[in-house]
Amino acid sequence: MSTEEQRLAPLREKIDSLDAQILDLLSQRAQAAQEVGHIKGGFSSPVFRPERERQVITKLQEINQGPLLPDGIAAIWREVMSACRALEARQTIAYLGPVGTFSEQAAQNYFGHSITGLPCNSLDEVFNAVEKGSAQFGIVPVENSSEGAISRTLDLLLDSPMHISGEVVLPIRHHLLSKSGNLDGVTTVCAHAQALAQCQQWLSQNVPQLKRQAVSSNAEAARLAANDPTLAAIAGDPAQVAYGLQVVTAQVQDDAHNRTRFVVIGSYECQPTGHDQTSLVLSVDNQPGAVYRLLAPLAKHGVSMNRFESRPARKGTWEYHFYIDIAGHAADPSVIKALEELKDIAAFYKNLGSYPHSA
Repeated sequence: MSTEEQRLAPLREKIDSLDAQILDLLSQRAQAAQEVGHIKGGFSSPVFRPERERQVITKLQEINQGPLLPDGIAAIWREVMSACRALEARQTIAYLGPVGTFSEQAAQNYFGHSITGLPCNSLDEVFNAVEKGSAQFGIVPVENSSEGAISRTLDLLLDSPMHISGEVVLPIRHHLLSKSGNLDGVTTVCAHAQALAQCQQWLSQNVPQLKRQAVSSNAEAARLAANDPTLAAIAGDPAQVAYGLQVVTAQVQDDAHNRTRFVVIGSYECQPTGHDQTSLVLSVDNQPGAVYRLLAPLAKHGVSMNRFESRPARKGTWEYHFYIDIAGHAADPSVIKALEELKDIAAFYKNLGSYPHSA
């Protein structure tokens, strides 16, 4: 045995012993979670409570003394809770498919991997799956840091009876992929229209000879490229792995800090955590100063606004709906007062949900 192996051997034995202890503790935790499930089942309580899981992770991050980083703590315990939750009832999560999309990655980042994924062909299908009970929750992209709001998601949130019960922000890293790992014989690059827009400068500078073809998703682009050597795809790591493609060039997005925000939809309404956000849809009559008066209650009661987005009301007139995210839960005292005044001022008012803020 080499000197290195001699020094490593006792440390490896220590790690093996610690792993056994961790496994025993995880089993005890799982048994306790099952007991909680039995009690909750008797009261028809929901299996997944995002605000409770957020509180668990936050508390552990606060008492963590290292060397594990906060993000590592969150990732580990999210999977632990996901595995324990699956013992009670495995959750079905609808997302924009096919397999390998960023939406699937967002679902796994939020719910953990111990779920049943339900890939859907469109955002409309995601909402329909949740509304009809085929899935307990759905996850949909709502805005991108480079390209702005996802208009169809905003329209569906307006019309759907579902609530927002969570959010997840995902770094978006686009790669140029092909079957061979080079561009020999490739004539066209495929991707979702948003991805093509997010990479347009890089594409114009580096591969101006390639035609650009928009498809339903980046994962669909990867699937097509896996079967056609004349096609390259722009997609992320999940799609590359799922369809066995090779990287021609990594991270071709124009914005190195490109991110997409996803929201979780379902019938569940979150309780306050002290670190929440509330999403609203509002409209006002077309009068001078109407928008100013609409926002005045927020300032009056000290409620911060995190996001303000306008969207045509689709009535054939020059009317708009305003999508607003505010800090706090609808049950918080200051938010209650602000919302009561907003309801009186707004021509249209809808609370999309209060949920733990990801930031």
